[in-house]
Amino acid sequence: MDYEAIIGMEVHVELDTASKMFCTCSAEFFGQEPNTHVCPVCMGYPGVLPVINEQAIEYAIRVGLALNCEIAPFSKFDRKNYTYPDLPKGYQISQYDLPLCRDGWLMVETDGTSKRVGIRRAHMEEDTAKEFHTAGSSMVDFNRSGVPLLEIVTEPDIRSGEEARGFLIKLRTILRYLGVSTADMEKGAMRCEPNVSVRPVGSAEFGVKTEIKNLNSFRVVRLAIEYEIDRQTKVLESGDKVKQVTMGWHERKNRTVVQRSKEYAEDYRYFPEPDLPPMQLSGEYVDRVQSALPELPDAKWDRFTDQYGLRAQDAEVLVADAQVADYFEASVGAARTYGIEAVTVYNWVSGELFRLLKEADTPINDALVAPEALAGLLDQIRRNVINANTGKDVLAEMFRNGRTAESIIEEKGLAQVSDTGAIGLLVTRAIEDNPGPLEQYLGGKESIFGFFIGQVMRASRGKADPQVVREVLKARLDALKEDEEQDLGGGR
Repeated sequence: MDYEAIIGMEVHVELDTASKMFCTCSAEFFGQEPNTHVCPVCMGYPGVLPVINEQAIEYAIRVGLALNCEIAPFSKFDRKNYTYPDLPKGYQISQYDLPLCRDGWLMVETDGTSKRVGIRRAHMEEDTAKEFHTAGSSMVDFNRSGVPLLEIVTEPDIRSGEEARGFLIKLRTILRYLGVSTADMEKGAMRCEPNVSVRPVGSAEFGVKTEIKNLNSFRVVRLAIEYEIDRQTKVLESGDKVKQVTMGWHERKNRTVVQRSKEYAEDYRYFPEPDLPPMQLSGEYVDRVQSALPELPDAKWDRFTDQYGLRAQDAEVLVADAQVADYFEASVGAARTYGIEAVTVYNWVSGELFRLLKEADTPINDALVAPEALAGLLDQIRRNVINANTGKDVLAEMFRNGRTAESIIEEKGLAQVSDTGAIGLLVTRAIEDNPGPLEQYLGGKESIFGFFIGQVMRASRGKADPQVVREVLKARLDALKEDEEQDLGGGR
């Protein structure tokens, strides 16, 4: 029997606000000394009262609108009750039956095809504290407790680990475009918990699902889902039943492991949060948030392919990072004043500049090569002041010290030699110093032509204009070949 996977995602996103969700403590907790960004509210002291972070609500609405969700005009917070060391109050302030955003969707591209993944809901809650286990003891750091958390829940529309990975990558890109979160999985700013089940192909009923936790990268998400699909399939094929449990990912063994039995909604005894008022959002307020949204990745992709004539895959490379896309557009704007095409700018940004950024492990916004400076370099190449190979060396120098291409070319004497007289002398020397290759060329082996070009370029230390070299060399060799043919004809 053939089986298919049914996958839904629960994604928790830490919103990048200055303060926590219900108190004024700093939300900048990563890398800080434990328990230094805390107060009685986020420590769960008795008698304290929470206050809603308005910025966090606006950020959540931004995400909801970007995910094509309906924004609820009336919403409220609830208490999710459970006892665990990372939850000092004994409950988490969350949302249950009236979430802030619901019924949205996101288009995801995988293996050249597009798929619509439904968004069931996106709701606000507070993050929990963080536990550490060392040498037989456990410690709790409350710096993270109370940080604004947006939980995004998809419909069970995903069918593979690769589709789940594609969904998360697309979601991360949108979150970064919106400026609401770093969405850095390695630092826990975006955490996901896939719900995985399998069923016979053609069946309308869902199978028993398991939830996988502790996934900290896109790669691990794909691997964990694929492993769990295979595990559940083997359980069903053996005649056994899948149990609804919470699984964890064992990094060293590359497999899922059972953590605990899965809780149900009724286990949390949800009830309305009595210390916070319901939220009523006017249509005018939602419209203001909508009008302030930036251009999102899909719209930018459409514009880049249409306005700049980029290939689909090239536009995809650029829009994957909002900073890269902005740098490219600024560079195109500067290059236009020199009559340089957008495709040329793309080739240099995605080629040499990306290589330098990767080697230096530097984001593009921190690069010392400003868009105007890159355009200036491309103009030097366009005007044949330098050739493309020399341009790569100049760009590397610009990347190191932030100087302009013009100043580097002048200081190092890199300007191309285009004078036909000077190049003619180099051509003559190359021919005279290599009688053997010359004899081969005159004998019909025309591939030797490239050898002579290399000799001239080497003698000029790369400064000779390759086009002028090619023209002068061809004229000289053609003349020699004609002389030889005339000599042979006269001998007969």
